[in-house]
Amino acid sequence: MITKRIIPCLDVRDGRVVKGVNFEGLKDVNSPVELGRYYSDCGADELVFYDITASFEGRKLFTDILTKVASEIFIPLTVGGGINTVEDFERVLKCGADKVSVNSGAIKNPDLINEAAQKYGNQCVVLSVDAKRVDGSFHVFLNGGRVDTGMDALQWIKDGVARGAGEVVLNSIDTDGVKQGFDLEMLKEVNALVNVPVIASGGAGSIQDFVDLFNEIPDISAGLAASIFHFGEVSISDLKKRLRDEHIPVRI
Repeated sequence: MITKRIIPCLDVRDGRVVKGVNFEGLKDVNSPVELGRYYSDCGADELVFYDITASFEGRKLFTDILTKVASEIFIPLTVGGGINTVEDFERVLKCGADKVSVNSGAIKNPDLINEAAQKYGNQCVVLSVDAKRVDGSFHVFLNGGRVDTGMDALQWIKDGVARGAGEVVLNSIDTDGVKQGFDLEMLKEVNALVNVPVIASGGAGSIQDFVDLFNEIPDISAGLAASIFHFGEVSISDLKKRLRDEHIPVRI
């Protein structure tokens, strides 16, 4: 069985890592450079860096901070926020990113996925989707969960993968920051829908939540979390030891 990945997420605003609940009430956590170095050293499999207000503020991603983070870590780095053109891919990759995450930019221009996949390869294009339940279905949201696009999340993910996205990060707004567990219902539907790796995001509050994720959805590729790692509630080494004890394959 393929090794499961554990991925910390750095949500960056104004050059600092922040974290909130249901995408609201953001609180300052730490320096992204210091946190990135820490996670690289303590066993994280990959790192995700989101400039969470770049799209909302209509600006480009903070490349100076990104370059510093990339220079300090020795694990794959996925970067997103304000990615609207193939040129944005180029700029972020030159800063040291291994993969580029698209969200708002791809919704506004779906051809961006095709163009980026053709130029840099499917493995470089990550489709990040912020989804929430609305009237019994899953809707895609924009601008950090502020705007309901009305788009069906399942159809959008299916279309995005067909266009060339090589990986999907599914973040459930319903469970984000609540620490009551991953949104297994939504994740099961998405994971069954596509044939590329799916990363679960939103809701992790304990080691048991990761155990439940990988047991309930054996084919899911990775679990992503932020606050439980940032605030020391769960250490990556303890998490991986428990997963190994549960016969879930991880890289120790």
